[in-house]
Amino acid sequence: MRPHGREGKSMKPFVVLHVEDDEGDRAIVAAAFRKVAPDLVLKSVVDGAEAIHYLSGRGLYQDRERSPMPNLVLLDLKLPKMSGHEVLEWIRGHAHLKELPVFMLTSSGDPADLHRATALGVHSYLIKPVDLQATRDLVRGIGGYAAMTVACAAAGGVPPKG
Repeated sequence: MRPHGREGKSMKPFVVLHVEDDEGDRAIVAAAFRKVAPDLVLKSVVDGAEAIHYLSGRGLYQDRERSPMPNLVLLDLKLPKMSGHEVLEWIRGHAHLKELPVFMLTSSGDPADLHRATALGVHSYLIKPVDLQATRDLVRGIGGYAAMTVACAAAGGVPPKG
């Protein structure tokens, strides 16, 4: 089911871009989205450089029907090619993406990583869950965020920040 705006017209689905190099972590997050947030569209890329290509609409991601702009980015920190911090810095350096919500989803509890992500404008810094149920709970929270964002946009308001 797609959300509806004030005139009852179908709105675009809420799209989450998941940037994660670990195949197992991608699979667990995808399974959780299918189970607890099936109305959200999950797109996945495997490294920082691919995330930038997706967000830029370059290469394989030129077709915005197949690769729609995300409403939220779930970004791993420790990525090949470009770190999550570098991707976040790139996002914040582009005017049309400055307000894009970015949730860092990482195994790093290092305070220096948290402080740098915060300084770069991350909306939320989340430690990766250790099991499927905890991942489902996290995705359920993302689904709640998506629902509030869609409802606020439909009412003509400003969406909440992480």
